[in-house]
Amino acid sequence: MRRKFRFPKVDKRQNEKQFNANEKIRAEKVFLINEDGENVGVMETYKALQIAQEAGFDLVEVNPKAEIPVVKILDLGQFKYEQDKKRHKQKVLQKKVEIKNIKVSLRISGHDFDVRVEQAVKFLTKGNKVKIDLNLRGREKQHFDKAREVISDFLLRLKSNGDLSIEEEQVLTKQPGGYTMILANKAK
Repeated sequence: MRRKFRFPKVDKRQNEKQFNANEKIRAEKVFLINEDGENVGVMETYKALQIAQEAGFDLVEVNPKAEIPVVKILDLGQFKYEQDKKRHKQKVLQKKVEIKNIKVSLRISGHDFDVRVEQAVKFLTKGNKVKIDLNLRGREKQHFDKAREVISDFLLRLKSNGDLSIEEEQVLTKQPGGYTMILANKAK
C-alpha cells in the first residue's frame, strides 16, 4: 500500500514572541518594574515573584536579552490580548502592493495599445505597480530596436497623463525573449 505525503502541521503562533512568566523565568537576578511602571531595581527572581504574587499579578519577562533581564509586574492575559490587538492593527495598516502584468506585442494594433495604456493608468491610480512585458517570437527577435520603440511609446503615453507621476522602478531590461519594465506611481 502506498503512503501519501502529508505536510507537517505548522502552528500559526509558532513565530510569535513568547514571554516567560512567573516560574519560567530562569535568570537569578532581574530588573523589576512594578505594576505602576516605576523602576524598583535589581533583585533576586524569587523576591520579585513574591512581590508580584502579593500584588495579585504575574511576573513577565519583557526584555530577556538584556544583561540583567527586565521583568514587569502585570496581568499576563491582558498583556497577551494587547499584543494580539497591536499585531492585528499593524496587519490592517499594511499596504499591499501588487504587481500587475500588461503584455504588449511588437505588432499590437492602435486600439489594443490604447486599451493597455488605460489598464495601466487604472492600476497605477489604485496604487499597484505595473510590469510591462513585450515578448518577441520567431523572426521578431531580430527587431529589438522596434520593441524598444513600442515600450518607449507606452511609457510616453503614461507620462503624458497629468494625474500620474510615473517612476521606473525597474528600468527597461532585455530578456532572452523580449523586454520587461516595472513602473510605479510616485506619491505626490
